[in-house]
This record gives sequence, structure tokens and C-alpha cells, in this order.
Amino acid sequence: MIGINTAIITGSRGYEGVGFALPSTTAINVYDQIIKQGRVTRGSIGVSFQEELSTNTITLKSLGAPYGVVIEGVEPGSPAEKAGLKGGDVITSVNGQVVKTGNDLVNPIAQAPIGSKVKLTYIRDRAQKETTAEVGDRTRVFPNSAGRLGEQPGETAPPEFGLHVEELTPDRGHRVGMEGQKGVLVTEVDPASFADDLGFGRGDVISLINGETVNSVSDYRKAVSKLKHGEDVVFKVLRRQDDRILTLYLSGKVPADSQQ
Repeated sequence: MIGINTAIITGSRGYEGVGFALPSTTAINVYDQIIKQGRVTRGSIGVSFQEELSTNTITLKSLGAPYGVVIEGVEPGSPAEKAGLKGGDVITSVNGQVVKTGNDLVNPIAQAPIGSKVKLTYIRDRAQKETTAEVGDRTRVFPNSAGRLGEQPGETAPPEFGLHVEELTPDRGHRVGMEGQKGVLVTEVDPASFADDLGFGRGDVISLINGETVNSVSDYRKAVSKLKHGEDVVFKVLRRQDDRILTLYLSGKVPADSQQ
């Protein structure tokens, strides 16, 4: 047996030649867990990422990684936090197996027994490091999964790349859940702009542009003014989600029109 049919594509309630199946190895693993434990568990170390953003080649190059998955966030109290991982680290291997996609990172950890340990290789500050994390039960590592918190905009500044930014004052930082962070606050993103294409959202905080620190609107303008059409640009962005702050790297090639 190769797999178990789970769904078909149909526009007429009849079979039209396209179906989906659960791999037999997955079905066997689920069966064994139910027999032994009475329920199905999936391992996790408590890191989060977005496939498209976290495997972007421009971002990886800027971080000194030939491949890997960029961590956006680390769940407080999770095995990953205990192992010393931070947002912005690039995981390049799990138990010696190369990580090039999200599945390469998720699958070996999800299938590992709860309580077992996984060896992780990662890049931080362009240097390779190693650590070991104990695999936890995903339902306990991520007890809450709600949507993104709403943000409230303040006064906006003139746009660059479709981004409207303002100073991240203590009061504004408190309003958007970014107390103690440094950078400029994104208050609006123009639809169909370069910033929109990169995935910016209102309430994001930009802290670096191509490795250059951004602590004020002045710093932001200075960094943006150095960008040239067609060159790579990488924005380090902090984003509030539930009770944690994610670290994202949004990257692309500078468009010809700096206002787009």
C-alpha cells in the first residue's frame, strides 16, 4: 500500500481524475501512536517561520547562509528558547540532514519521539553554531494560536516603496506592543506597492536595512537613499504576534520607481 485516499477534486460531485492521499508511512505512524498512547502527538521545538520569506535566497545570502530556514519567532519557554535559539537565526540542518525547505525542518522534529533530542546547526551573525533541543509535544509548546494583534497607527511620514513610517516613541511602542524595541514604525502600506509585495504590514517595526541600523526616521531615510535600482535590499522587521515578537527578513530587488 502506498497511501490512503483522503480527498478528490470535483466540480460535478463525481471523480474527475485528481485525488489526494495520505502516505502509508504517515498512516502507520498515526496508527502506532493511537495504539500505544491513545492519541496522536507531533513533536515541536517552538520555532515559527513563513516558507516563502524564511527561505528567500536574498535574505539567506545577507545572513551568510547558503541555504536554510530563517526563524521568525521562538515560543517563550520552549525547547528552542532553552537551546539558545533566537529570531533571525538560520537553521541549516537537523540531526545532520540539510534543511532547505520548511518540510526539511518540520518533518524530522514532528516525527521524533517526545522527550528525544535533536541536534541543530544554525547560522547567527554569519557564524555557524550548534545546539541540541529536546522535542516537546506541539500542543504544549504552542498552547495558544490566535491571530495577529491589531495595531493602531500614529502620524505618518512621506512614503518610500509604499511604506509610511514614523518614529517609534515609547507611547507608540506601548500602543502596538513593541515596548523597548528600536526602529521605525510602519503605519500604512500602499496597496500593490513594493512594500506590499514584500509582505509588510501595519504595526511592523523596521530595525535594519541591508545591515544598517535604523533607530529613527532620519536613519531610515538615510539607509533608503543609498539603495539603487536593481540591487538587493533586506529589511529586518519586528512583528507582534500574540504575546511574542517575531523577527522577519523581507527582501527583494529595489524597483526603478522608489515610490512603488
